[in-house]
Amino acid sequence: MKFTEKYSRLFQLLLPSPLSIALLLSLVTISAAYVFTNSSNSVDQNYLITLLEFWERGLWNNSLMVFALQMMLMLVLGHILAMSPLVSKFIDKISVFASNNARAALLVCFSTIAVALFNWGLGLIFGAIIARKIGEKAQREGFVLNYPLIGAAGYSCLMVWHGGISGSSTTKVAEKGHLASLMEGILPPDKLTELPSAIPFSETVFSSMNVFASVAVLILIPLLMYLIGKNSSGTDLNRLKTKENRLEQRTDPIGAEKIDYSNLTTKIVGSIILFYLGHKVLHTTDVFKFSFVTPNFINLSLLGLGFFFHKNIIGFLRAAEQAIGGASGILIQFPLYFGIMGIMKESGLVNMLSNFFVTHATTESFPIYTLFSAGIVNVFVPSGGGQWAIQGPIIIQAADSLQTSLPKSIMALAYGDQLTNMLQPFWALPLLGITKLKAKEILPYTLVMMLAGATIYISALLLF
Repeated sequence: MKFTEKYSRLFQLLLPSPLSIALLLSLVTISAAYVFTNSSNSVDQNYLITLLEFWERGLWNNSLMVFALQMMLMLVLGHILAMSPLVSKFIDKISVFASNNARAALLVCFSTIAVALFNWGLGLIFGAIIARKIGEKAQREGFVLNYPLIGAAGYSCLMVWHGGISGSSTTKVAEKGHLASLMEGILPPDKLTELPSAIPFSETVFSSMNVFASVAVLILIPLLMYLIGKNSSGTDLNRLKTKENRLEQRTDPIGAEKIDYSNLTTKIVGSIILFYLGHKVLHTTDVFKFSFVTPNFINLSLLGLGFFFHKNIIGFLRAAEQAIGGASGILIQFPLYFGIMGIMKESGLVNMLSNFFVTHATTESFPIYTLFSAGIVNVFVPSGGGQWAIQGPIIIQAADSLQTSLPKSIMALAYGDQLTNMLQPFWALPLLGITKLKAKEILPYTLVMMLAGATIYISALLLF
């Protein structure tokens, strides 16, 4: 692993904080728009003010702010669910199978990927918690464990999330009217009417191509982690503290406090929400197209499950207090990405980029171009939602011009976005906090996963 360790150190030296990246990218976008879309070809202070106005309108775009809140809730509600007693007990039970380094790496990687295909926020926290618990188990039982490898396996969720049912682009395009709303002002009115009202999950997440890719990743990446685990040495586990931070529970609640501490409250509320969701699914036309799966549906599911699996309201609220901190990056950085989109959209820069794609790509090569470009953009825009807001219009317009499959192009963006999460430690921050690991410790192993994943996703795009 010497090469990957050197690479991870170089990566840490060259890459500033995610917020600094967002600010730098904003400045680069303003500069590029000023240079390439300034029709006067001279210094024009008025046009600079105009670009800043575009940035401001994008920054506080109402529909995109709703999207930011949806993504924050996915992370927070997924975290809350992962901290519920039932899910915690489940993690304890499956941890029994982690009796050595290789089996621990395989178990953490497989289970984390499986959970992340359901929900990325839940997968991220689940991976962190199971990695931590297995580290504590190794410390108690005294078996050799490469803890950074286990932490990297717990981060594998971010390499599959965008192809799962909580992916940003796939859930947004499943909403009726989203494509037309996203392309308004970019495409002429007659072209807007030609866009599909929505692209259901049957054409993206549950397409034969994505099912093939997801199953291949679910099998091959854990096996890769198993092989690395068999050939790697143990690391120091003294950083771990086995003392559990238990939530205080009042034994003598009085008056209205009994509602907060009652086991029935969360069960009743959770049951009502889950009953309603089941009713909604059963009464959906073309249910097997999974058109009902939207960001709001996912969040309502997580809310219902979170209530149902927590013992009481107090436990739910305390889990929420711990979970909310992990969403701070979305709260601050998403609007900056929306500002970038505002500049690109209203200045015409997005049209120039789209023309570049059309000029250099063919119908067959466009998905591969999209994967690589999405991977590069994701290093600087570590957010699937922010990336879709910026790159989505380019992909839609280019796919239309090249007459290539729009659902396949969207999945190519999803693959590229999730792949380079293995290089970008932004989303690893919750995991690093829980496991007490450092980014430079897990990057050598996530790099290996990225290379293996790239082979799988490129193969899927070429075969289908």
